[in-house]
Amino acid sequence: MDDYNTDCLVIGAGVVGLAVARELAQRGHDVVVVEAGTAIGTGISSRNSEVIHAGLYYPTGSLKAQLCVEGKHALYTYARQRNIPHQACEKLVVATSPSQEADLQTLARQAKENGVEDVTLLDRRDAEDLEPQVRCHAALLSPSTGIIDSHAFMLSLQGELEDAGGTIAFNSPVVGGCVSNRKLKVVVGGPDGTSINCTSIINAGGLSAPTIARAIGGIKEDRIPQPRFAKGNYFTVNAQVPFRRLIYPLPEPGGLGVHLTKDLGGASKAGPDVEWIDEPTYEVDAQRADAFYSAIRTYWPKLPDNCLTPDYAGIRPKIELRGEIHADFVIDGPQEHGIPGLVHLFGIESPGLTSALAIAKHVADQMESSIR
Repeated sequence: MDDYNTDCLVIGAGVVGLAVARELAQRGHDVVVVEAGTAIGTGISSRNSEVIHAGLYYPTGSLKAQLCVEGKHALYTYARQRNIPHQACEKLVVATSPSQEADLQTLARQAKENGVEDVTLLDRRDAEDLEPQVRCHAALLSPSTGIIDSHAFMLSLQGELEDAGGTIAFNSPVVGGCVSNRKLKVVVGGPDGTSINCTSIINAGGLSAPTIARAIGGIKEDRIPQPRFAKGNYFTVNAQVPFRRLIYPLPEPGGLGVHLTKDLGGASKAGPDVEWIDEPTYEVDAQRADAFYSAIRTYWPKLPDNCLTPDYAGIRPKIELRGEIHADFVIDGPQEHGIPGLVHLFGIESPGLTSALAIAKHVADQMESSIR
């Protein structure tokens, strides 16, 4: 087995892994990214709504709230400066019955407590003035919600990583490791692969992050969550969608409800829903369309029949800690487990894309402070 030495090893070339690697390389570290796939962003980073989230939903003080709001501002600035295709297209979150209005008001308060000051509560008439075909009793307008070309964003991160001297090794799955105080090693590529000695390891493995943590070892088993997979199915809307903004219902357990979004080319899609599964699978069951029609027609009654076509699915990397589904990001660093240079990223689901640049800064600060 060959040995290789580097300063920082980042596991996973999704949007968060690339952002972390770029941040570290631009701070002057020698960075290697190992990726099990054949290209960047082939996992959960390529299977989402490409929405820039405003930061409405998350408990104040949580990592999701903090990093989403910080990341949103950083992402808009980054996209403008580098001509990454994006659009601040706004969003309406709708209450479709009088009984939901109290929840909508709670969401508005939550958003403002999180620092999202631009949200506005609308009554039915004001909402329908903005979007004449939406049907609701009240709505929350979020002007800072948008969409972005996530692949162009990842390509830019990759380019800046490599410009700063970082490298990416594809087809390099993590199969083992040895982690102890001041001694970090990761084995990639199978029994005849490469042993990488490093000063720091950042596990940004997405769905596989808990499995990777177990393969590396070095921390107590009760610090490693159990992975739980919440599949989100998407359907293409093959009809003229009358909305200029994204339309969201109120959140549901495990997700944000079946909503209507669009891409930068103007194509519309519906989803994702929440389907709990035991193992990752990306096939979309066409029979799930019935539930999509019912959900969408609560706020768009004129949705035409037979216009939804199965498109793609993503999987939210949910995690279970101490017998419960954990709702926040988990950034398990040296302050938590005591091993300098080691950072595990667990449960980085939505709003991970929006938060990527903020997560990168947070992780780099943690890592650097632990190895000084």
